[in-house]
Amino acid sequence: MKLGFVGLGKMGFAMVGRLLTAGHEVISVDKNEQAMAKGEQEGLTVATSLEACIAQLPSPRVIWLMTPPGQATESVIDSLGSLLSADDILVDGGNSDFRDTLRRAKALQKNGVVLVDTGVSGGTQGAREGCGLLIGAEPRLVDYLRPIFEALAAKGAWARVGNSGAGHFSKAVHNGVEYALMQAYAEGYELLSASDIEVDITGAMQAWQSGCSIRSHLLEKMLEALAEDPKLEGIKGYAADSGMGRWTVEEAIRLRVPTPAISAALQARFRSQQEDSPAMKSIAALRGVIGGHAVVRNGEKS
Repeated sequence: MKLGFVGLGKMGFAMVGRLLTAGHEVISVDKNEQAMAKGEQEGLTVATSLEACIAQLPSPRVIWLMTPPGQATESVIDSLGSLLSADDILVDGGNSDFRDTLRRAKALQKNGVVLVDTGVSGGTQGAREGCGLLIGAEPRLVDYLRPIFEALAAKGAWARVGNSGAGHFSKAVHNGVEYALMQAYAEGYELLSASDIEVDITGAMQAWQSGCSIRSHLLEKMLEALAEDPKLEGIKGYAADSGMGRWTVEEAIRLRVPTPAISAALQARFRSQQEDSPAMKSIAALRGVIGGHAVVRNGEKS
């Protein structure tokens, strides 16, 4: 199949490679000149603009987006909306907010353009070796795009999970679950580190991964991090949140679905992003006023 591919970041570049290996013909485009130059050096067929990319594709045209969520994706879809024609297919493989996806799909549908939302999981390793795909589209579209999905996904690691919006929504929930799992491993790591009992943490986690019930891909990656820095001394305890964890919690609140583990994991990330906690300052102040407890001032040791 001949298709256009917008976005030659780390994920996109690797995914184009898998498509080419599977025999597909790909016209790539990226607004970043360095990414385009790298693509040309690696032998990719690149277009200088979205218009130039679309002009080289047969109808119905298929365009895969692998762009950052938010305004970057919004801008590209707005541009493509005026360039594509009825029955053309736009696949959004980025981590878009599923609520934006529903809105965009409705807007594109007015001109007969179809938006297929596809949650892509597995990180850069998955992009190279085969990722997981969660696809939101009508069955006929999934059948038509099957060769692309099979080229990108690990064996058996793709599925149609529903119609428009379902792909990005299920990816958001996936990331929320990932937040909770990562937090559980992190708390276990901290507890082992804090104990008076001397524990070979890497050894313990290797045993967990080798045959215990909590083995997982995430634990495998944790072991890779510990191999580089066993005590994580070179890393600051700051964990960003990409947005999908928030969207999961927001939807849980809207639907009145209890998600205590995911919500707590998200809150833990917020706490890591603070240099000093105003909430803890207020608690310390209240303890001092109400109970006469000692208050540690700035510059003093606790």
